[in-house]
Amino acid sequence: MSKISVVAVVALIALTGCGNKTDNKNDKTGSTANADVCKTAKGNGPKVGLAYDVGGRGDQSFNDSAYAGLKKAVGDLKATCVEGEATDGEAESARESRLKDMADAGMNPIIGVGFAYSDAVNAVAPNYPDISFGVIDGFDPDQTANKNVAYLGFAENEGSYLVGVAAALKSKAGHIGFVGGVHNDLIKKFEAGYVAGAKATKPDIKVDVKYIQESDLKGFGDPAGGQEAATAEFDNGADVVYHASGASGSGVFDAAVSAGDGKWAIGVDSDQYLTASDAQKPHILTSMLKRVDVATYDMIKSVADGSPLTSYQTYDLKKDGVGYAKSGGFVDDIASKIDEAATKIKSGEIKVPDKP
Repeated sequence: MSKISVVAVVALIALTGCGNKTDNKNDKTGSTANADVCKTAKGNGPKVGLAYDVGGRGDQSFNDSAYAGLKKAVGDLKATCVEGEATDGEAESARESRLKDMADAGMNPIIGVGFAYSDAVNAVAPNYPDISFGVIDGFDPDQTANKNVAYLGFAENEGSYLVGVAAALKSKAGHIGFVGGVHNDLIKKFEAGYVAGAKATKPDIKVDVKYIQESDLKGFGDPAGGQEAATAEFDNGADVVYHASGASGSGVFDAAVSAGDGKWAIGVDSDQYLTASDAQKPHILTSMLKRVDVATYDMIKSVADGSPLTSYQTYDLKKDGVGYAKSGGFVDDIASKIDEAATKIKSGEIKVPDKP
């Protein structure tokens, strides 16, 4: 990247601008909204382009986990980086332009955080055969395989099974809930695993299921919608609610606080106890860990090692791709039972469904 065009320099400035966001993310303890490792990274390792999903860095969930993997690469692999962020309702061309700007600026690898980048990567990657692309939760949308693209997927159903076990064991009402951001196949994997784990633990448990949006991706960036959905479940008798809704999850946590003592929420993607407010922490039972940080780091390291990941990669319990958090100590008394379930999943004794 010794000769960068004026256009590419402008693109770099625009892409790194997301590190200066303010809005309501700044009042969340532990948020990465104001962090910006890309501004200080000066190594000679891989030059990484990270394109965030809706909600961006500071969502205390999916995007923040990707940022954690990027930060590790800056430290361990001497990487440098630029960042970009999707906006609610943006056109497909906007995602393509974001990736193209990164490619023109010499970034390699370029990672799209979220399945919404699948079509954009499919359109852009063939024009840059010497650059490696990764898509978190991605898929190849046509019949022509892209030799320079890795689709980084997870066994979300396995991790969700574990927190389903936790929810069932902790529920005193025998009634729990699930809030999904968008009613699509990916989020239904979370629902399927959660319900399966809960019912395997307590066959007669009642599980309420609500989705914030049917198809609009703004369901991942709507805390008010998350709070409304979770409040309805608490009001209906649930005492534990698990969310798979990205930044909307902060509303689920607020609903648990409002519901009062003995009401729990379960986080997703990262250990959300660590980034919760002081009021929310006593209500966060655990979090389903979806190790987007592991996949992000692995993609970057594979390029640094000269053997870029390609095709479909699945991060399951065996690969430490999913799991559950113990922060707060609220599941310490049941951890052995959750771990027993994890061992059975790894051995194949338990087959976790991926559809409700």
